[in-house]
Amino acid sequence: MFEQTFKNVDDTLRKDAGCSSELDYVEQTSWILFLKYLDDLERDNKIKAELKGEVYTDIISPEYKW
Repeated sequence: MFEQTFKNVDDTLRKDAGCSSELDYVEQTSWILFLKYLDDLERDNKIKAELKGEVYTDIISPEYKW
């Protein structure tokens, strides 16, 4: 599952001009993975808050969500 996801990200980023190897876009790949992690964390926290009957305030603005 993760291998295919990484391959898809790599394939997309490799198409950018000036990218000849994975080292050329390692920062972008890391950033994408961080944003995905943060989105999943926020979703989990929102579910936990709803189960407790609490209101959850999103960290990430809707236009920047995964």
